[in-house]
Amino acid sequence: MGIFARLAALIKSNLNDLISRSEDPEKMLNQIVEEMSNQLLEAKRQVAESIADEKRLAKQVEQETTNANEWERRAMLAIRSGDDALAKEALARKKEHQTLAEQFQDQWQKQKSAVEQLKLALRALNNKIEEAKRKKSLLIARKKRAEAQKAIQETMTGLKNASAFETFDRMAGRIEQMEAEAEAHAELNEEASGDTLAHKFRELEVSKGADEDLTALKRKMGLLPPEPEPAKAAPVRVEEHAPLDAAEQDELARALAELDADEQQQLRMKK
Repeated sequence: MGIFARLAALIKSNLNDLISRSEDPEKMLNQIVEEMSNQLLEAKRQVAESIADEKRLAKQVEQETTNANEWERRAMLAIRSGDDALAKEALARKKEHQTLAEQFQDQWQKQKSAVEQLKLALRALNNKIEEAKRKKSLLIARKKRAEAQKAIQETMTGLKNASAFETFDRMAGRIEQMEAEAEAHAELNEEASGDTLAHKFRELEVSKGADEDLTALKRKMGLLPPEPEPAKAAPVRVEEHAPLDAAEQDELARALAELDADEQQQLRMKK
């Protein structure tokens, strides 16, 4: 039972104290669980040996009982043969084996009881080690969380130095100043070139687009009536002319004759 005493002392030790030691807690926890696992294997080996002894004692009880029965049979055979002296020797041998059987029986009972206790202790030890493994995982997680929190606090402590933020703000201010100067130069160049009219039209287009977007959004929200549909174009009416009277027809004929005469005269002049 010495190995169980050592393991009990090992498991009952306060593992939480390892966190505050100078050694690496995770490494120490892994080592102590590994040592417990090795001790558990040794305990299992010893329990297995005790079980083997218990089975061996049971066989010896059975063997001595068989021997005692065999010498009793021989004594009965000697009596049937009329040899009482031989029968007494056989009975004496039977008594020796019977005494051994009783002694082995007593040892076997004790060993059997011890094996049952060892099995219970081994089961409890295995549960304790499994619990220690789970606790080890929890402690390692706590340790890593503590390390992360420590790193964050150290980072925050370093950021408390306002010089970094002041530099950052100063650089942002310089960039804003550069942008303002660039816009000012562009405006001056525009003023110098006289291209202010184009700039005004661009501003007008931007303003008009914003007004149209605002109106469309208000109509979508129901704050303004919907946009009226475009008016349809009126169909083009083709006026019908009244027929020419006789005087108009004569005038049209004279005009055509004069036009024909002019064309013929031009052709003769070309020839």
